[in-house]
Amino acid sequence: MTEAAAPRRGRPGYDQQTVLRRAIELFNRQGYDGTSMGDLAKELGLTKSAIYHHVPSKEHLLAAALDEALDGLSAAVDSAAAAEPGTSAYERLRTVVQESVGILVEHLPAVTLLLRVHGNSEVELAALKRRRRIDERLATLVQAAVDEGALRADIPPDLISRLLFGMVNSLVEWYRPGGPVDPDILATSIATLAFDGLALHEG
Repeated sequence: MTEAAAPRRGRPGYDQQTVLRRAIELFNRQGYDGTSMGDLAKELGLTKSAIYHHVPSKEHLLAAALDEALDGLSAAVDSAAAAEPGTSAYERLRTVVQESVGILVEHLPAVTLLLRVHGNSEVELAALKRRRRIDERLATLVQAAVDEGALRADIPPDLISRLLFGMVNSLVEWYRPGGPVDPDILATSIATLAFDGLALHEG
């Protein structure tokens, strides 16, 4: 049996995901612009030069973090678009809201970072562009639900979309994984609160 190679001395063994997780935590704590590669190296117990053996740049880490959040949100919208034929826009929209809560909970630090982006770099501008495309697709889905008579028409669809996903995004301010609120109950509660208030009821 071959023995595993001994780790290189002087450099703690971190995989890419561990470095990314710690970087996201640091960006959220200090702000991306207020965090240097030296800060991250110190956080990981590495020398400033050794950190570059793990990642090429701070921008690379930011891009990976924002892609993590955006890929999850895009997947939720893609899933709704690929729903079984005959699935109403209302049902698809409700599913997207619930799945978005699940994605936010699962990727809370990355989504938190995404929501704090202001477009101060090319990486941030690209992320904001992707986020706008997602927002546009969600607004289109809201409009489709209004058109089929499932949602009230006296509130502009783009405002409905902003309010719906503004409520989901607000979770980053107070939700904590492992806390007293179960993620599945949270997702169902938000969808119930939102759609019982928005859905048209006969009678």
